[in-house]
Amino acid sequence: MMAKNNVNSTRIVITGLGVISPLGSDPDQLYQSLLTGRSAVAPLESLPTDTLGLRYGAEARQFTGSIEDYGPLDKTVQRNIRKGSKVMCREIEMGVAAAQLAIDDAGLTAAVRDPLRTGVLYGCDYIMTLPEEFAAGVQACLDDENQFHFEWWGQRGKPQVNPLWLLKYLPNMPASHIAIYNDLQGPNNSITLREASSGAALMEAHSTLQRGHADALIVGATGSRIHPLRTTHAVLQETLASERQPMEQMSRPFAIDRDGSVLGEGAGAVVLETYAHAQARGATVLAELVGYGSSAVTAQSAPDHLRQALRNVMRSALGDAESIGHIHAHGAGTVLGDAQEAGAIADLFGNDPASPPVVAAKSHFGNLGAGGGMVEIIASIKALHERTLFPVLNAEYFDPALPICLATGQQTPAGDSFLSVNVTPQGQASAIRIQRFQD
Repeated sequence: MMAKNNVNSTRIVITGLGVISPLGSDPDQLYQSLLTGRSAVAPLESLPTDTLGLRYGAEARQFTGSIEDYGPLDKTVQRNIRKGSKVMCREIEMGVAAAQLAIDDAGLTAAVRDPLRTGVLYGCDYIMTLPEEFAAGVQACLDDENQFHFEWWGQRGKPQVNPLWLLKYLPNMPASHIAIYNDLQGPNNSITLREASSGAALMEAHSTLQRGHADALIVGATGSRIHPLRTTHAVLQETLASERQPMEQMSRPFAIDRDGSVLGEGAGAVVLETYAHAQARGATVLAELVGYGSSAVTAQSAPDHLRQALRNVMRSALGDAESIGHIHAHGAGTVLGDAQEAGAIADLFGNDPASPPVVAAKSHFGNLGAGGGMVEIIASIKALHERTLFPVLNAEYFDPALPICLATGQQTPAGDSFLSVNVTPQGQASAIRIQRFQD
C-alpha cells in the first residue's frame, strides 16, 4: 500500500518521548550514548549462551521491570501496573513502560486529556512463550524413567499451567494494558509487522488523527530478539553477525566485511496529537510528522525486492519535499540487505556528496525487533533538536561500493527533517518523515 501525504490541513505533532533501550531509558541518555559512539553489545546475561552458540547481544539492562522503571505515576496507575505485571511478559512490560514515560514527558495527564478522544496504537513482534510456563505441567507427565506421556497431559499436566499464561504473550496486549491503566477509551489498535511495525503504527496513528477520530494517541512499539526460543529461531533461520573482538565491532551496517545482525531488545513510544489539541493545552511540540509510506514487495515479485520496497516507501514519505536532512536507515548489517537499501537510497537521492547523510543506530545496539524503529525515530528526533547527527559505529570499515554518504564523526548536521525506514526480510517496509516543528 502506498500512502498519500498531507490529505488535509490538520497538522500532527509529537509532544512526548519514552524509550527503553540497551543504551538507557531516557531519550537524552540514548542520544548522548549514540553521539559518543557507545556500543551496547555485550555478553548476554539472561540466556544460556553455552547451548545457543551465541554469546553477545544488546540487552536493555537498565530495565528491571520494577515499578520505578515506569517513571512518575499516580497511585492508582502504579497500583494497577503492579497488579497487571502478573500477566505481562518482558516485551509487554517494556512497551507499557515506554508509553508511561512518553505520557509523563508530554504532560498528558488525566486532567488535560479527554479519555474518549485519547487512544493507543502499538506495534509489536509476535511474542513467544517462555518454556518455563509449561515446565511444571511437563514434569507432571513424566514417569519414573523420565519418559513423557501425552495421554497424561489433560489430567496431570494442564492443571499445572497458569490459566492466564496466554495473556502474557499476546501482541495486542501492550495497547490493551496502556489503555486500561490510563483509562484511554479512544481508538485502539495493534500492528504486528516485525521491524516495520513502528513506522506502520505511526502511519495509522497519523491517519486516525487526521480523520478526526481522536485528539491524541500514544503510539509505540516493543520487541525483543533476546529470548530462549526467539533467539534459537534467529540462530537457526537468520544471518547473524560473527563473533569478533572487540565485540563492539560486531554490528557494522554498510561495512565492507559485514556479515549479519546483532540481536537486541527495546521499546519506544511517542505522544502524537493534533497541533490544535497540543496548542490548546500548552504542550511543548518536539517535532511534526509530515509523511509516511508502506509497501510489501516479496522475493517472488522482484529479484531486488528489498530495494524496491524501500524505494516505494521513501518516495511516498517524501511526498513533495525537495530535500531531506538525514536518513535513518534500517542498516541491519546483512550483505544483501544493506546493499539493496543503499541502492534504494541512491535511486531517490543520487550518488554524490550532496545526498543526505545516512545514520544507522543498529550499529550501536543491533536489531531490537519491532521496537527498534521507534527507538531509532526517537534518536533522530533528539538529533533534530540538538542539530547534530550521531555517527555510525564502525564506519571506518565502510564498503566503498555502496552509493550512500554515511554519517561519520560528531559534527554532521542533522538538518531540519529526516526519513526513518525499516524493512522485514520478507519485504514489508515502512517509512516515516518527521521535520522540525515551525509554528
